[in-house]
Amino acid sequence: MISLSAEIETFPLRRVFTISRGSKSETVVVTATLRDGEFCGKGECGPNARYDETPESVRDQIMALAPAIAGGLDRAGLQSALAPGAARNALDCAFWDMEAKRAGRPVWELAGLKVPVPVQTAYTLSADTPDSMAQAAAENSERPLLKLKLTGVDDLDRVRAVHASAPQSRLIVDANEAWDAHTYATHHAELAAMGVALIEQPLPQGADSDLAELARPIPVCADESFRDAASIPALVGRYDFVNIKLDKTGGLTAALEAAEAARTAGFGIMVGCMVGTSLAMAPAFLVAQAAAFVDLDGPLLLARDRDPAIEARGSMLMPPPRSLWG
Repeated sequence: MISLSAEIETFPLRRVFTISRGSKSETVVVTATLRDGEFCGKGECGPNARYDETPESVRDQIMALAPAIAGGLDRAGLQSALAPGAARNALDCAFWDMEAKRAGRPVWELAGLKVPVPVQTAYTLSADTPDSMAQAAAENSERPLLKLKLTGVDDLDRVRAVHASAPQSRLIVDANEAWDAHTYATHHAELAAMGVALIEQPLPQGADSDLAELARPIPVCADESFRDAASIPALVGRYDFVNIKLDKTGGLTAALEAAEAARTAGFGIMVGCMVGTSLAMAPAFLVAQAAAFVDLDGPLLLARDRDPAIEARGSMLMPPPRSLWG
């Protein structure tokens, strides 16, 4: 019989992290653990207030399934037992981890994937004053890909400052729904001239139809407007990429399905994350193998990660050790 536990854990950040919706100095995650005799599977999720999630509500969602799991609910059944979101992500990844340990085979092999290789991640610069972001960019100017969090006010000044401090780095700009159509239309030409490679979620979810009428000289990526494979039909003609995050899809199972559906529909793939530990990045690493943009820098923003952790060599992430997950 499989037993289930869930724990709320807090990890301090290296520095305050700010996006258009607020700031934080620590990240709070929920870890699900499945135990079946000698076998143990773990999965981590990052509850997000944007989706009406709290650590407590997610923990309670997970624990509510303890009787069903003890009674035989498996990973396949989980997909309909919980809606997409953080709680299902933690459980789905815990099931994958336990299945791999039972089989004595890595998750990538069980999922029919290729042997994972290192990936290059973006490194995120928290939203701040242009001068502060320029300093952060200078400190990370050797990184090939920087992601800038924007706020909707003075954003061109922020990008100009970062570009001047890290002229060799490609840039992703992430407005987190803070722009309107006019702001987008007046910004994109200069952003293209500064080497911006991707614009992430410029408009609020629900205003996506405006993008169908606007030029997209820089590819535009759906984040808040994209959850899982079911989101894709509404994004055609409005976005060029989708940002797959396991906390949105509800786990690795649905993330792999979403990636395949997105490619079939002609979208490029970005794989992202909430701010979390290496345990949360490990399953996302498998989806990232076929992504054009990878943003799995959560552990790089932490003052303390798990042990063992994913090894980072600059912006290159090494494949996760199986002693961590999978």
